[in-house]
Amino acid sequence: MSDGFDRAPGAGRGRSRGLGRGGGGPEGGGFPNGAGAAERPRHQPPPQPKAPGFLQPPPLRQPRTAPPPGAQCEVPAGPQRPPRPGALPEQTRPLRAPPSSQDNIPQQNLESAMAKPQVVVAPVLMSKLSVNAPEFYPSGYSSNYTESYEDGCEDYPTLSEYVQDFLNHLTEQPGSFETEIEQFAETLNGWVTTDDALQELVELIYQQATSIPNFSYMGARLCNYLSHHLTISPQSGNFRQLLLQRCRTEYEVKDQAAKGDEVTRKRFHAFVLFLGELYLNLEIKGTNGQVTRADILQVGLRELLNALFSNPMDDNLICAVKLLKLTGSVLEDAWKEKGKTDMEEIIQRIENVVLDANCSRDVKQMLLKLVELRSSNWGRVHATSTYREATPENDPNYFMNEPTFYTSDGVPFTAADPDYQEKYQELLEREDFFPDYEENGTDLSGAGDPYLDDIDDEMDPEIEEAYEKFCLESERKQKQ
Repeated sequence: MSDGFDRAPGAGRGRSRGLGRGGGGPEGGGFPNGAGAAERPRHQPPPQPKAPGFLQPPPLRQPRTAPPPGAQCEVPAGPQRPPRPGALPEQTRPLRAPPSSQDNIPQQNLESAMAKPQVVVAPVLMSKLSVNAPEFYPSGYSSNYTESYEDGCEDYPTLSEYVQDFLNHLTEQPGSFETEIEQFAETLNGWVTTDDALQELVELIYQQATSIPNFSYMGARLCNYLSHHLTISPQSGNFRQLLLQRCRTEYEVKDQAAKGDEVTRKRFHAFVLFLGELYLNLEIKGTNGQVTRADILQVGLRELLNALFSNPMDDNLICAVKLLKLTGSVLEDAWKEKGKTDMEEIIQRIENVVLDANCSRDVKQMLLKLVELRSSNWGRVHATSTYREATPENDPNYFMNEPTFYTSDGVPFTAADPDYQEKYQELLEREDFFPDYEENGTDLSGAGDPYLDDIDDEMDPEIEEAYEKFCLESERKQKQ
């Protein structure tokens, strides 16, 4: 046989590559200096001699399980040498056996085949998580916002601090408005007792609603609630009057603000959207109890739209689109009730802006989408007519819930079929399905009913025979 059959399968396939049958030299592909296979651990029994002519089966490899923490693999004793530059670490570097004579080469190859691979202990990563760690809060979150305002304003030195803290609380948690607004209004009634305090309250709410975009809707709801529940009414005006006066101050400089710098226009746009929310949410109760909207806000919104379209910059046009999406349907209904065509004029102005203005392509697309929205009645769907108003002429589903009958030929017919009106009416009168019959089929109507006399009570011969057989079997089982 060739030399390839003189070694066991897998010999020389240790953890390091290049261990061959020669242990060293170019033929075996081993290490330089004649180093052979790795030295087997001391506790392993010596290998059994192989039978000549038969291949030695490879040993079963033990599972690669890490030893318990603190345990270390057995390493042959020897003098420690400093590592060479670029050498492998001690845990991954194969162990070398001492050089021996050529007579021991087959034995060393067999030992390398039976030797177990070195097991490397993976480092255990210790978690730094702890059940005693403090609770996590996202950045910018203040735990004061979660506190309730049932204790009133005893802990606040000034009115502005109390109101500002509550406004910040509503900004972070708008869902708490319904549960805490009543207590807030009661506290203000005990604190706001002068004209200056009321002016300060109005200014704080106005600044919060125009400086924080997401607070415009909540600010409008807050203004509506306070306008009905604040008891103070000084000579300078009540809460709603002072609020409208503050809005008028900003409204009077609308033309200059629409032409101003970017910061001025941004502040102006926030005011426009807040005024739109006020128009939708601020309710005015009349003497007869009816609830209406402030007409002065309707006129103001019309003039604000003129100022925005007169300066067709991108941000002005975007603000106009937002305002019309917010209030367009309500404004158009109010103008139609008064016989005005203001909405048609606004749509015509939008079309002119799309054709003539030097705005961006995206803004033009927004304006066209707004025109399309208005043509679809602002996305509103009117309810269908009630059933009492429906007739076969104006409602195609008029006969949808009517019962369907079939002729003797299997042809269905309903009240919608004009040829079967008489037959349908006759069957409809019997819709209660034999009221003179009980559930067990006993005839209680008596003789003389032409409809019931047509019913054949005789059974089919096969059915009758099967029924008699069933009765006989039942009697036999009962006797048993």
